[in-house]
Amino acid sequence: MTNELSISVRTLTSADEPFLWEMLHKVLYLLQGDEPFPRGIVRQPEISKYAQDWGNPGDIGLIAIDETNQQMVGAAWIRLLTGENKGCGYVDDATPELSIAVAPEYRRQGVGTQLLILLLSKARGQYRAVSLSVLSDDPAVRWYQRLGFE
Repeated sequence: MTNELSISVRTLTSADEPFLWEMLHKVLYLLQGDEPFPRGIVRQPEISKYAQDWGNPGDIGLIAIDETNQQMVGAAWIRLLTGENKGCGYVDDATPELSIAVAPEYRRQGVGTQLLILLLSKARGQYRAVSLSVLSDDPAVRWYQRLGFE
C-alpha cells in the first residue's frame, strides 16, 4: 500500500470564496511558538481585500484537491490591488499580489509548488510580473527564491 498523494488542481471560482477565507487565515505568518491569529482578523480591511468578492476581472486562482477524499487542501491566487486598495506587496498598478496557503497536513509534499508553478504559468499571459510580501525570517523565503522570486 502506498501513501502517495494524488492532487488535482482546478480554477478558483467565486463559489470557493468561503475556502479562500480559510486559506487567507493560513497565509498569516506566525513565528514558531506564537499563538494563532484569531479567525476574525481576516475581515480587517487590510487583509480582507485579498479574498473579498473573489472573481473580479484580473483575479486568477487555483485550488488543490486531494483526490482520495475530494477535500480542498490548498489555494494559490493573485489579485491586482491598486489605488486606495494597495496591498503589502504593492509594486505598481500593473503587478498583482500573490497569496498561497496549504493545509498544514499537506505541507512539504509538493502541493504548494504545484499550485504556484501552475498559477504563474496561467498568469504569464496576463501579467508581466507577480509580487508577494513575505517576512525575511519566514522559512518560505528560500522556497520562493528557488521558484524565481527575488
